[in-house]
Amino acid sequence: MYPNLYYAFKDLFGVEWSFLRFVNSFGFFVAIAFIVAAILLSKELRRRSRQGFFQPTEMQVMVGQPATPLDLGLNFLLGFLLGYKILALFIMKSSATQDPQAFIFSTLGSWPAGIGLGLLFAGLKWWDKNKRKLAKPEKRTVRIWPHDRVGEITILALIFGLLGAKLFDIFENWQGFLETPSEYLFSASGLTWYGGLICAAVAILIYARKHKISFWHLNDSAAPALMLAYAIGRIGCQVAGDGDWGIESNLANKPSFLPDWMWSYTYPNNVNGEGAIKIVGCEGKYCNELAHGVYPTPLYEVIACTVLFFILWSFRKKLKVPGTLFALYLILNGFERFFIEKIRVNTRMDFFGLQPTQAEVISSLLVISGIIIWIVLKRQAKQQKKPSENTE
Repeated sequence: MYPNLYYAFKDLFGVEWSFLRFVNSFGFFVAIAFIVAAILLSKELRRRSRQGFFQPTEMQVMVGQPATPLDLGLNFLLGFLLGYKILALFIMKSSATQDPQAFIFSTLGSWPAGIGLGLLFAGLKWWDKNKRKLAKPEKRTVRIWPHDRVGEITILALIFGLLGAKLFDIFENWQGFLETPSEYLFSASGLTWYGGLICAAVAILIYARKHKISFWHLNDSAAPALMLAYAIGRIGCQVAGDGDWGIESNLANKPSFLPDWMWSYTYPNNVNGEGAIKIVGCEGKYCNELAHGVYPTPLYEVIACTVLFFILWSFRKKLKVPGTLFALYLILNGFERFFIEKIRVNTRMDFFGLQPTQAEVISSLLVISGIIIWIVLKRQAKQQKKPSENTE
């Protein structure tokens, strides 16, 4: 396993670049997932805009204004945070930054780096605004299409996705949170996909309504991107060994055509430091592996969701009723997650005598919701079609 990119580059290319210790493998793949999803979403929004499913909105903007104190303050704050934490990783003593995640969530940092980078960001903002300044600022009308807002949508998804993922993980592990709340709140681990999906979806729904973006067409545009982003994120889970693995597996039951590691894996050097076996000759924080092999469920989800992405991508032009592609996404995503939960290690709830996982409950609701949405939208489309046929 590669807890961060330092271990990956050392193993794959034989180079030891210390700064790569600061790039968490899981976080790296999550970032890639967001970038890929944004590209696919933009592509789909453009295509649907050309077909007339989206219309631009007009917005009044002031051109030629100098930088305001708020502009300078926000840019200084951004630069300060990046300098105080990120730049500090490269210039502070290694003893303080040996655990990058703990350092990021601590109060430690470099004040000179923070202030210096903050002043640089504020200065660049002032210079950019001053370069565009007009003797008399003008108010202009600009047309903004939905694909022009992909950056804002991505940022919303990132912020509310992380908040939702953290909140749902806390709900799932409520007793542990009550015992050590600070550990749960400020830990970089402990993220629940469905929590992120639900909270991000609510935030984007509100944003779409505010900017008059067609709800169902936006969802249809996002469906394939969401599935592929999930698959890429699961690559990060597998590479880092973040604990999203399965239950113990028995190699005796393995199909003959599969290699052993696809059926039973011990996750050496996993990022959580879990496992009773200490790896001989290993030094540092990530020197454990599981005593018994488990199902590499993140790998299974990478394969399954990549296949499901291509299914959704192939149907994106065939399903004509708005919202049905998104309904299909909910059904496929729900089924995939429900069945993978059967072999995953997870916290179980006590629910009317049953003991499902949080993901099993939510995935079941997604399947049911997808089926209902599909039926309702198809029925509405059929009813709308009948009057037009009668008038002919």
